[in-house]
Amino acid sequence: MEPFYYNHMNKNQQAAYRAMQQGLTNLSDEFQIPRLEGKDLSNVFFELRLDHPEIFWASGFKYKYYPDSPNLILIPEYLFDKGKIREHQKAMGARVEKLARPAMKLTELEKERYIHDFICEHVHYDKLKKPYSHEIIGPLGQGVGVCEGIAKSVKILCDTLGIWCMIALCGNNPEKGIKYRHTWNIVRIGGIYYHLDATFDNTLGNSDKAADIRYEYFNLDDGHVFKDHEPLIAAAPHCTDHDHFYYKEKKLSFTKTEDVYKRSLQAAKKGKMLTFHWRGGYLTRAVLDELLDLIKKAGAEKGKVARIALNWPQAVLRLEYVEDGQENVTMEEANEGEQE
Repeated sequence: MEPFYYNHMNKNQQAAYRAMQQGLTNLSDEFQIPRLEGKDLSNVFFELRLDHPEIFWASGFKYKYYPDSPNLILIPEYLFDKGKIREHQKAMGARVEKLARPAMKLTELEKERYIHDFICEHVHYDKLKKPYSHEIIGPLGQGVGVCEGIAKSVKILCDTLGIWCMIALCGNNPEKGIKYRHTWNIVRIGGIYYHLDATFDNTLGNSDKAADIRYEYFNLDDGHVFKDHEPLIAAAPHCTDHDHFYYKEKKLSFTKTEDVYKRSLQAAKKGKMLTFHWRGGYLTRAVLDELLDLIKKAGAEKGKVARIALNWPQAVLRLEYVEDGQENVTMEEANEGEQE
């Protein structure tokens, strides 16, 4: 796959990127690269690893230079010793191939969903933030990861399955209590760009993972993803299509209150969980109260009470009816582990 960040660099940065890629791939103890300023150097190192998640062993670097030299000597820091890196490389290669194999003949959209569902079912958000959780070795090797490791895992699986994919990066926002940068993916499906945040879907809901996969952040446009994501701090394609997000495709995006009532009644009757998206104008407090009244009324007709979870920024409600107990509404927040 074409390296997205590489294509947005100037010639000098690209030369440093190529030298860095070669040095890291060869597991060199130190190597020369064209001289860059400190911030530029950090960005090239970081963005190289977004373009190439398979380079999972490089965690940082130091450098030295001679005043009159046009080059720097880069001294990389590795997560493991070289023997261990080679073992992990072999294991990761086999793991990626094994995971991709069942999806090889699927359509692009089916492949994307297969990757998303794998992350939601098999990866736990790592609140302890171990060093390998930022790399593919966390989610794909240990079953744990933070958003950076999850986004890299999505990318390497997309690369293997022939889906165009890049890693999007936004800043922190201390005023909102967001302490860390957050990463997710932008994919190209049917020639159209969409946001895919497997970390946010992964961290919604607490019940049995396989039965409760969420799609609130599956194929969103810019307008919707930025309702609860900070602005991007690096180049990325614009995502303008709002007609193919998951709940609309599945006819679970309602614009009329009577549809909410009818589908709630069905859910109460069958004892099935209902997850839907509200698209009939802004989800204000008044609109929400009206929807909650209809959900309650549908339950009362079947002698049941509703337990409701609400993802307010994405206007998604999830409800199940129970025979007894208190009706309750829980506000859900994606990525409760604090964005890193």
